[in-house]
Amino acid sequence: MEKLVITIAPTGNVPTKDRTPYVPVTPAEIAESVYECYKAGASVAHIHARDETGRPTYRKEVFKEIVDRIKEKCDIIIQLSTGARAGRTAEERGECITLAPEMASLTTGSSNFPTMANLNAPDLIEYLCKQMQAYNVVPEIEVFDTAMIANALALQKKGLLSEPLRFNLVMGVPGSIPASFKNLFFLVESLPAGAYWTCTSVGPLHPNLSMMAMAMGGNVRTGIEDNIYYEKGVLATNPMLVERVVKMAQALGREVASVKEAREILKLNRGEDSK
Repeated sequence: MEKLVITIAPTGNVPTKDRTPYVPVTPAEIAESVYECYKAGASVAHIHARDETGRPTYRKEVFKEIVDRIKEKCDIIIQLSTGARAGRTAEERGECITLAPEMASLTTGSSNFPTMANLNAPDLIEYLCKQMQAYNVVPEIEVFDTAMIANALALQKKGLLSEPLRFNLVMGVPGSIPASFKNLFFLVESLPAGAYWTCTSVGPLHPNLSMMAMAMGGNVRTGIEDNIYYEKGVLATNPMLVERVVKMAQALGREVASVKEAREILKLNRGEDSK
């Protein structure tokens, strides 16, 4: 098997300091948390931004400060979020893409979140695809439902996505596909040949599904965005969650990829000096 690529999702849009003191929300906190996770074995950082009040924001200048602070500390692969909670319009959702990060998230359909709809209209999705092409940004396709795989293949036929496709299989978000071994197998079997994939499990089955994904040759995302608890009653820190994934990989005999190796696995043709 290829070496394991670990993605850290340190912040997200939902966790607050009231729920866990360990969620990083300021640019300085996010950069420091990413750096600690990089040292623990993470090679990709999935980044959301918060404003001065701690609420999700799409603002380019906040993302830029986070990116600049991370790059001062390490050369981890930076993947910026274009998620729906921070911005509503296509222009807002795509504003961070103009920073030309190596990667950005791309949800290829609509689904439900616990208190709102995760709306991604076809014209918005195509706009984000074109922005990523214009700025040479590699999309990670966020799959909250099986239709999003088919939608990605349709976008590929239109020339808006190109091979190799990179998927993040997100399970366990209330209102979207549940976290289960059966659903993981089904999603993986639905992927096109040669696709790169990683598994994100929200909720208590995170260790179980992460281990299964590793055994199947997939990769793993972890972080407070997806799980604020390490185990029942024990709040997690981001480095704790990365360290657990590393230990599970060691138990399976699967080596963890360095950032350089992750760039090769993901077939990214840009590095730290990207403009």
